[in-house]
Amino acid sequence: MLRVENLHAWYGPSHVLQGIGFEVRRGEIVCLVGRNGAGKTTALRSIMGLVDRRSGRVVFDGQDVLARPTHVRNALGLGYVPEERRIVQGLTVRDNLRLGMLAAKRRERDALAEVTAVFPRLAERLDQVAVTLSGGEQQMLAIARAMVSWPRLLMLDEPSEGIMPVLVDEMFTLFQRMRDDGTTILLVEQNVELALSIADRAYILDQGTIVHHATAAALLQDTAVQERYCSV
Repeated sequence: MLRVENLHAWYGPSHVLQGIGFEVRRGEIVCLVGRNGAGKTTALRSIMGLVDRRSGRVVFDGQDVLARPTHVRNALGLGYVPEERRIVQGLTVRDNLRLGMLAAKRRERDALAEVTAVFPRLAERLDQVAVTLSGGEQQMLAIARAMVSWPRLLMLDEPSEGIMPVLVDEMFTLFQRMRDDGTTILLVEQNVELALSIADRAYILDQGTIVHHATAAALLQDTAVQERYCSV
């Protein structure tokens, strides 16, 4: 479903991604892991078209989208939940979700019914100003906002950050259910063991390059590689 080839990306003079390549097959959860600063977030932002200077190929469902604007990539079925969540100031939960429906042109009633079934806490807070939600609830909203656009591939950046452990477990169970229901997932996650426990395959990024690729089950057992590339 997604193939990244020789992808380079820069922030100003900093050459952050140095020719990375990987693929995500339909119906998988694939995780990108590595230390802070390895380039994981930049990889997702580049795939979504949010990094100005980039080169290479990003092929989504047979189309090279590297030169396409972000809103076109979203309309094609790429969803993205950024690390900082990007909840819109001043808008209610309902209005934040409406933003996610724009590209998919979905009926609001159907979309709200779908995501509130997954996140019942949001059903109780639809008319609450979204930035007053707890951190965990804001993360649920960010994921729900991406879900209502009907993504065929959902990219998640550090979804467990700042979330209570009990909610993290619920969230990662949800990701498995979404995968089983047909949503392909590309996951960046600092909690390596948790990510590997639900993923099918994993790539390790180090200093802007892919240094290791394995099944998630194999990497979960390879503590030496984890300590070399993923330990803080």
